[in-house]
Amino acid sequence: MPTALVTGGSGFIGGALIERLRREGWEVRALARSDAAAERVRERGAEPVRGDIGERATLEEAAAGSEVAVHAAAKVGDWGDPAEFERLNVGGTANVIAACRAAGVRRLVHVGTEAALMAGQPLVNVDESAPLRPDSPALYSSSKAKAEQVVRAANGDGLETVVVRPRFVWGRGDTTLLPAITELVRARRFRWIGGGRQLTDTTHVDNTVEGLWLAATKAPAGGVYFVTDGQPVVFREFVTRMLATRGVTMPNSTVAAGVAGAAALVSERIWRARKRFDSPPPITRFAVWVSSQECTIDISRARRELGYAPVTSHEEGLAELADGSHE
Repeated sequence: MPTALVTGGSGFIGGALIERLRREGWEVRALARSDAAAERVRERGAEPVRGDIGERATLEEAAAGSEVAVHAAAKVGDWGDPAEFERLNVGGTANVIAACRAAGVRRLVHVGTEAALMAGQPLVNVDESAPLRPDSPALYSSSKAKAEQVVRAANGDGLETVVVRPRFVWGRGDTTLLPAITELVRARRFRWIGGGRQLTDTTHVDNTVEGLWLAATKAPAGGVYFVTDGQPVVFREFVTRMLATRGVTMPNSTVAAGVAGAAALVSERIWRARKRFDSPPPITRFAVWVSSQECTIDISRARRELGYAPVTSHEEGLAELADGSHE
């Protein structure tokens, strides 16, 4: 029975992946930073190993005996200390690679993101040939781009690496995106930027996990793949339907994208000058980009090389959210 190591196993994607691996008959070990995280991964069916991606020795212990590692842990957000983004997303990824080599892990699957391509421009029908943007002014984008560069450069010398990039991961069990938007609306702080009528691709968590499973078991070494739900949606319409499953009615308030972008730039400069990294400014450029710009993705490579096809549709995912709305 194969064994896999999962970092970020207590999170949304990592937890769903643990369940899939267990259903496929795999043993799973999962890195856990706290007692609470250890309990969450244990409930999913994995053996918790206490540690942190910043601790290479602990990672080596966790990776021992694993055939495959999936690196889903990352610092996510549109604001924070630049040193922390660098330490966790770039340095942490390098630590995972080093641990995999030391432990003789055959394959490392890295959970990437379309944000690694973002530097202020719309992404229109992009594929894997689009350049990474380590120079992005957004810390999450730049650090994830650097992390992916490290992973792709590590392919070879006994370690196979594969990158999977989902976009806008959603679905039942979401602990980040849906709760964050819900909180903004209930606090009367939500505004549609530029009207919110642009097209965007999304990736249900089941489809994300399907891509990771194929990357772990089928992808050629060195591969990079986008995975999505296969059909773009209108951002405003989709978010409205998601929030409706929580009994939340979206407001009609709108702010022009240019105004929001200018406000974000000024806010970031003030927060940065004051070194206010512990709390975000009222709005950030990254938030403006993801809320107002088209992001559509071509998944032809994953379909062609992996046989990837979405396993959960928008309608099925929304129905599942509605069924769990009162839990």
